[in-house]
Amino acid sequence: MTTDSQALSDRERNAERLLRTSAKHSYDPMTEIDWSAPIDPDQFALPPHRVTLYGTELWRQLTPRQQAELSTRQLAGTMTAGIWFEILLMNGLIRHVYGQDLTTRHAQYALTEVADECRHSTMFAEYIRKTGYPTARPSRRADLRGRFYLQLNDITLTLAGAIFVEEFTDAMQREMMRDESLQPLARATARIHVVEEARHIGFAKPELARRWGRMTPARRALFRRVLAFLASEAVRECVHPRIYTLTGLDAVAAKRAARDNPHWQQARVDWARKAVDYFTDLGIIDASTAPAWRRAHLLR
Repeated sequence: MTTDSQALSDRERNAERLLRTSAKHSYDPMTEIDWSAPIDPDQFALPPHRVTLYGTELWRQLTPRQQAELSTRQLAGTMTAGIWFEILLMNGLIRHVYGQDLTTRHAQYALTEVADECRHSTMFAEYIRKTGYPTARPSRRADLRGRFYLQLNDITLTLAGAIFVEEFTDAMQREMMRDESLQPLARATARIHVVEEARHIGFAKPELARRWGRMTPARRALFRRVLAFLASEAVRECVHPRIYTLTGLDAVAAKRAARDNPHWQQARVDWARKAVDYFTDLGIIDASTAPAWRRAHLLR
């Protein structure tokens, strides 16, 4: 059996396993979550030390309720960014299977993942609506970059981006799940997302490794730079300046304080660690691109 044939066979077995797991552990967030329950304005949505301004002078100027409100705004903003990226991912997966043989388990799982992401985007949008956050639309900057990215139609980049975003949010949400002091609604969304995203990561990683192994050195060099930029942009989109304005802060001053905040820098490093380790092992992050990841505070 050839190496390519073996890889395709392994891909089918992996997709078969993921389809079985999906059949057993898939959730409808609109019925699994009690959306009628009120949100306690004094409860944090994120652990306090993971809020962008934690430990700063601006943070100390906020009342405990305002600190909790900022955490809720931050989570809603992160979910807005999540919807933006999930729509890009769904678009990439649909294009990936277009023209493929849909009797393959690989293609069938790709469509199953699209169904998962549809539910996740709806769940995020409902949380956003419930908290009063004003929009589920990305920033203009992200919207323009997303439209350009769609023109590239690069499934390999889509898979790598998915691994980064999903590992980043997975680490964040696992912390939320462990902290029983946080909002029940926020923790419920985290629980569903963590369970289902684990399958998506299990689908993307071996496929990315297979495709990376077939790239030319020139394409690898370009891919490394583009992915570093994409990861930085994805994290930037998670913290829209409006979260500060909505909490009664000056957005310019708050943005500057968050940028220089070592606590927020450490949060990003911690949440990115699994994706960064994987990309480093694969050779996607190397000496030429590691500085870009460090500048984005995604790597120490």
